[in-house]
Amino acid sequence: MKELKFDTLVIGGGSAGMAAALEVSKRGFSVAVVERENSMGGILNQCIHNGFGLHHFNEELSGPAYAEKFIDMVESSNIKVFLDMTVMDMEETGDMKYVYGMSGKTGMIKFCVKTVIFANGCRERNRGSIGTPGTRPSGVFTAGLAQRLVNMEGYIPGKECVIVGSGDIGLIMARRMTWVGAKVKAVIEIQPYPAGLTRNIVQCLNDFNIPLYLSHVVGDIHGKDRVESIDVIPLKNGVEQKDKSFNIICDSLLLAVGLVPDNELAQKIGISINPETNGPIVDRQLMTGKNGIFACGNVLHVHDLVDFVTEESERCGKYAADYMDGKTFSDQYRTVPGQNIKYLVPNFYSPHRDNKFYLRTMIVKNRAELIVSVNGKEIFSKKLKHIQPSEMISFSILEDTVGAEIISECRNNTLEVKIV
Repeated sequence: MKELKFDTLVIGGGSAGMAAALEVSKRGFSVAVVERENSMGGILNQCIHNGFGLHHFNEELSGPAYAEKFIDMVESSNIKVFLDMTVMDMEETGDMKYVYGMSGKTGMIKFCVKTVIFANGCRERNRGSIGTPGTRPSGVFTAGLAQRLVNMEGYIPGKECVIVGSGDIGLIMARRMTWVGAKVKAVIEIQPYPAGLTRNIVQCLNDFNIPLYLSHVVGDIHGKDRVESIDVIPLKNGVEQKDKSFNIICDSLLLAVGLVPDNELAQKIGISINPETNGPIVDRQLMTGKNGIFACGNVLHVHDLVDFVTEESERCGKYAADYMDGKTFSDQYRTVPGQNIKYLVPNFYSPHRDNKFYLRTMIVKNRAELIVSVNGKEIFSKKLKHIQPSEMISFSILEDTVGAEIISECRNNTLEVKIV
């Protein structure tokens, strides 16, 4: 088995992995990136629509154009990239990590590194994840697979489509399928509110007169060889109203029913997982419970914009470099999601450092207020014009916002965030 030594191994060559790797490399450390596809860029390569880069590059780009900017920077750096390689296992001995990558081209390679950054993204939930009843005909796709078929492989999944889930990928595919000549009969959403960004509701559904059925579920899938129709059932207070169900004739069903961080390897090596995000539990430096192992991007928590993935991952790369420079912090305390908060990342904060937080709310509301408290004492608040679960919220607590007098009041020092 061939052994290679680097300071840092980044698992994943998408937007998160490239951004993190570049920051580590800028600090003078040797970096390797392992990517299981035959090119870098990750999911961006199949997202040919615009809307990327408005925050990070101050220009509107397609997914491939956004990825290309980072690919060019990686190729101009000293970063070593291993394509068509899958990480199979990881071991630790003292401060060293040994990561085993398998490729049909190189066979098994053992990477000997000081730090590892998980940036391997997420995967789609499928029909089995949501338990939709009915037969098992062809024509049932995840929305991401349908996107790849249309945008990269040149295939059209069907002529008459229904999309389940109003998340951004579902909305974007409603528009994309319309553009390629298919008839999108409906978008079905189990929640009483849309799951995607408002701009995508307008641009992908309203502009094409595609009906959106909120508080509805698919009750049954009909068809022997190919999908022929589906039953749709409205919900009232979460209860199915089967007497009001109706049938939609279609030949394909696209499922946009959520994403799950790809955290199996992290779990295998004993990293604790946050049950709300399904990503690793991390401290202020985005380091997991295992020293020298970090996580960022959609493997940590599912983001709404790639620009935010990049921003978080750049910080993760800087933190990994800090760790190798011996800059770690012992004064870290727990964070907890409070009222109306689904999750809060990171799971620890440092009172005497700058802290950047991301969260998602569980409610839809205009004129809300975000309140941060430590030991029950309010230290920060922020007015929010509009909040909804589909849109990630971020805020920063600057150095010394949590004064010594607050910390001294209680040994627990838990930071709580709520929205009212």
